[in-house]
Amino acid sequence: MTRGKKIGIAVTVLVVLGAAGAIASRRFRNRGPEVRLEQVGKKDLVAFVTASGNVRPRRTVDMSSDVSARVTQLLVNEGDDVKAGQVLLRLDPTQFQAALSRARAALSQTQAQASQQQANLLRAERDLERLRSLSGRDSVLVSPQQLQDAATNVEVARASLEAAMHGVEQARASVEEADDRLAKTIFRAPIDGKVTRLSVEEGETVIIGTMNNPGSLILTISDLGVVEVVVQVDETDVPELSIGDSARVSIDAFPGDTFAGIVTEIGNSAIRPPSSQTTTGQTQAAIDFEVVITLKDPPVILRPDLSATADIITDTRTDVTAIPIIALTVRPASDTAAQTDAERKETDAAISAGEAAEDEIEGVFKVSGDRVSFIPVKVGIAGDEYFEVESGVTQGDTLVAGPYTVIRQLRAGDRVRRLQAPTTGGPAIR
Repeated sequence: MTRGKKIGIAVTVLVVLGAAGAIASRRFRNRGPEVRLEQVGKKDLVAFVTASGNVRPRRTVDMSSDVSARVTQLLVNEGDDVKAGQVLLRLDPTQFQAALSRARAALSQTQAQASQQQANLLRAERDLERLRSLSGRDSVLVSPQQLQDAATNVEVARASLEAAMHGVEQARASVEEADDRLAKTIFRAPIDGKVTRLSVEEGETVIIGTMNNPGSLILTISDLGVVEVVVQVDETDVPELSIGDSARVSIDAFPGDTFAGIVTEIGNSAIRPPSSQTTTGQTQAAIDFEVVITLKDPPVILRPDLSATADIITDTRTDVTAIPIIALTVRPASDTAAQTDAERKETDAAISAGEAAEDEIEGVFKVSGDRVSFIPVKVGIAGDEYFEVESGVTQGDTLVAGPYTVIRQLRAGDRVRRLQAPTTGGPAIR
């Protein structure tokens, strides 16, 4: 066989193979894309709002100092359980004991002065009484001027005694103040709980707060008998929530465990209101509301500030007709019926030119044979993977349930093929 004949035969074979490939490719395209199919059935659905936040005790007491002094005795460690009234730490009392002694000495001095003024009053009253007695016997012995001076002396002595008594009260108040400041060098637990934060060490000096500077936070005691999860919920989800809604709480520190809770508080105002946000050159931050979930029977191992995610159950449906979430899509009204290629091009051109506008309709693609039709549906609550469907499809209808990229491109009247399971390796796609 000559070289020319060999080349001719090879060219002929390539042409035949190319034509066969083109025909097979056209036939393959005409059969439509591969899709997952699923029948409409009955399911139990649970609608919920998911939000994240942190664990906190319902009751927390932050203890700071009302006096400035050095810590001389620290009697607890972080994590210790304490009882109300238990001594936690002591500050250096030296200067406060001295101040108390000084106040007590001042009180004794004012009390002595008050006693002296009381004696002066008694003497003035006796002098006045004696002059009055003499004047009664013989008016010549005592002049009116002497009587008036004696009466004035009594009033002066009475006023001096009253002033001295006020001085005693003031000195007594100073003693009470000094005694109170001395007592504040001893810190006692205000509630039963756990020391969840300890910010000082023995030998450190604690300071009191001023107008512009906060004082030293010494320690925090938390009552972990009632534990809450505080989450931030987007403004669009807040209307769906109600006090008393059940919640399932997952805590990052305890993977695999779920804790039951109940919504006990819903914020009436945003965590960060729009008025407090600076929007110059920036997009306004999302508006979130604080929602408090109280855990039922919290374990003792929980700690404040742990990260948590809550699924707040807003509604439930039992044995309702349901469709896969991925099956729901939107299409123009023209897609509710099959169109020829020419009709599609004409509709698309009109919409692109602005000569026609169509409202989008929510619906699903129902499969009949090997073709699909777009069916408008009305949906209810949304579960994890399914929507409740109120109208449009019935139990037993076969729908296109994926892949999502194919559903986005489908139009009414298109052909589809069931997605086949792989022949080797891996589980079948359902």
